Amino acid sequence: MRTLISTAFISLDGVVEGPGGEPGYRNSGWTFKDVDFVPEAYEIKGREQEEATAILMGRVSYEVFSPVWPDMAEFADYKTMPKYVVSTTLTEDGLVSNWGETTILRSLDEVAALKETEGGPIIVHGSASLNRALSDAGLIDRYHLLVFPLLLGAGKRLFSTTDKDTQKLKLIEHDVYPNGLQKQIFDVTH
Repeated sequence: MRTLISTAFISLDGVVEGPGGEPGYRNSGWTFKDVDFVPEAYEIKGREQEEATAILMGRVSYEVFSPVWPDMAEFADYKTMPKYVVSTTLTEDGLVSNWGETTILRSLDEVAALKETEGGPIIVHGSASLNRALSDAGLIDRYHLLVFPLLLGAGKRLFSTTDKDTQKLKLIEHDVYPNGLQKQIFDVTH
């Protein structure tokens, strides 16, 4: 069974919206506008590219990443990696042609089936709505969080507000950086 890893830049109050300057969010760009850059805090991002064997994302994140990431040197390892987009509305003609193999999944059942295949870790970037649905379905195995020392208030959140049983997490790696950023890696105990 493959490990499904959710990775996120997240504010202390749980917001994941607009970290890289995406338009339409009041505090867009909060990862670089409001916190000093400390290179060692981002080591986990390089490690994710080395360890992951596939990317899973929702339609909105795909539509944000696909025009940009294929040509970015810092995401070169992702270019040839298989990509899976969970969407009920995206069609094949909505896929870009320069970002490698991309498969559209229509349901969480298809995500669960993907996890049952042979292969290494699958990483989920962005995709706030998808993350909440995956969590509610018990499909996330690990969280890679870079927690920023910010309270952003309104915005899309990573974690579900569904009334459900407790999901227990085990802290397996952590670090704190001089700019207040925290790396927190948790395994979800099933």
